[in-house]
Amino acid sequence: MSMDDLRGKVVLITGASTGIGAACAKAFGALGCKVVVHYNSSMAAAMEVAAAVEKAGGEALVVQGDLRRSSECERVVTETATRFQRIDLLINNAGALVKRVPITDLSDEIFDDIVGLNVRSMLMCTKYAVPLMARGSGIINLTSIAARNGGGPGASLYAGSKGFVSTATKSLAKELIGRQIRVNAVAPGVITTPFHEKFSTPEQLEAMRLTIPMGRLGTADECVGAFIYLASEKLSSYVTGQIIEVNGGQYMP
Repeated sequence: MSMDDLRGKVVLITGASTGIGAACAKAFGALGCKVVVHYNSSMAAAMEVAAAVEKAGGEALVVQGDLRRSSECERVVTETATRFQRIDLLINNAGALVKRVPITDLSDEIFDDIVGLNVRSMLMCTKYAVPLMARGSGIINLTSIAARNGGGPGASLYAGSKGFVSTATKSLAKELIGRQIRVNAVAPGVITTPFHEKFSTPEQLEAMRLTIPMGRLGTADECVGAFIYLASEKLSSYVTGQIIEVNGGQYMP
């Protein structure tokens, strides 16, 4: 089946400088999309992703913003609209564990960072993007296997914030279907990205690997197909409010 229905689409990907966001940006670029590569602090990496998008045949715009703040969510969307006049697909990929913290050590600062990155960014980017989205557009949120199993040590707030994303995905799917905007989510398992390089020890990763029926960790590229499927009206026009689990069988709902 041809994927021509995605050619020329405007795709805003938050947190697109590394990991799953970067892999998605490159893949949508190869499909001929106009990709907005959002980053917060990794400018050099974002520029490399944008170059890869254009080399693959797409068009790229690099936009910086700290999406913990609603005003920055609005600005990122506004810069996208200024360049491309519309948004066809919003991928709310930005997010982070921030820090593994036992509940007894949780501070207001860490709370605000985790909730801001994982909850506020998704809701507020969606708020500002929706008026720019026509019928047949789509939103894909990034949740996590942690929303299902509670995550690893010191990750209660991260897991809870991703549980919020999963539940809000279903609510938004109901709210926005009147506009003919489909809303879905992808829930990766243990993926070899900078996320785990930063937050998980080799011993923790090995313990996780042993719980995966496939016997190995996943890669960012192995998550991309789920996003392309959900983005394509040809492939998934009757799919909304769903969460696709990409985890090597580690969790089977």
